[in-house]
Amino acid sequence: MASAGTTAVVPEVALRSGNARTAMPMVGMGTASFPLVHEAVKDGVLSAIEVGFRHFDTASMYGTEKPLGDAVAEALRRGTLRSREDLFVTSKLWCSQNHPDLVLPSLRETLKNLQMEYVDLYLIHWPVCLKPGPPELPTRKENAVPLDLAGVWRAMEECQRLGLAKAIGVSNFTTRHLDGVLAVATVPPAVNQVELNPAWQQRTLRAYCADRGIHVAAYSPLGGQNWDGQGSAVLDSEVLAAIAKARGKTVAQGVTCIVKSYSKERLRQNLGIFDWELTDEERLKISQIPQRKVVQTSSLFSQEGEFTAVDPAELNILEE
Repeated sequence: MASAGTTAVVPEVALRSGNARTAMPMVGMGTASFPLVHEAVKDGVLSAIEVGFRHFDTASMYGTEKPLGDAVAEALRRGTLRSREDLFVTSKLWCSQNHPDLVLPSLRETLKNLQMEYVDLYLIHWPVCLKPGPPELPTRKENAVPLDLAGVWRAMEECQRLGLAKAIGVSNFTTRHLDGVLAVATVPPAVNQVELNPAWQQRTLRAYCADRGIHVAAYSPLGGQNWDGQGSAVLDSEVLAAIAKARGKTVAQGVTCIVKSYSKERLRQNLGIFDWELTDEERLKISQIPQRKVVQTSSLFSQEGEFTAVDPAELNILEE
């Protein structure tokens, strides 16, 4: 996806998407922003486009579809971007929309927010279903209801059949959840977007997906920053710091996939990751980093309330 006014070249990966193939840039900009400031997100996306980003990740839950759409429209007006086709845009179906009859209307609302005719990739955000209603986080545990995974996936396939999503996939799915999708899928998931970084390497899940042609995309490539109050197991890693120093890179440049920064300099750094490769010794050191999962399904729910329609075991999704 070459673009006007930038020399950045980002490799792409071909996604399995029905009978077609969609090429996804290997580095994308995440837009989750809490609290949400519309102009900050819009300006950040414009900066990212200027330095060469062509892959943007949003979700109905983030509330960033509208500022992303506004930024793309502005970039097209300025000529920073030649056409919508130069972009790869991902959005996600929230848990309260995880009902077969709500999938297509939800995607249409997403497209309205984005001011676009299609998304390149549409994901089921979590393998969790909530009672229909406005997105909220956290929500009460009693809002959880059984997930009709087969029905939801058939609706996702309809979104692709209609051309409203070039590819479809999932997010935060374990191998067991993927088994459920693959058992009913006519179109298999093209992508599984999960927490993935040197401190949570997801070896079992990655092997499973590789065997089935599902591309694994990483979020929280920097270890979730300080989401759990314990610091970042990636940014604070002595092993990664030593490797980065030896290579003249930053720690972040070694693990980037879906990243979030509104700083132009850090955005440039996030694209400068394709001119070097780890040695076998460095890979071994990274493989020995202690593992710690930060993003838990239980974080979707507030502490008060009781479970009424969901297995509590579902609320602690782990790798294995």
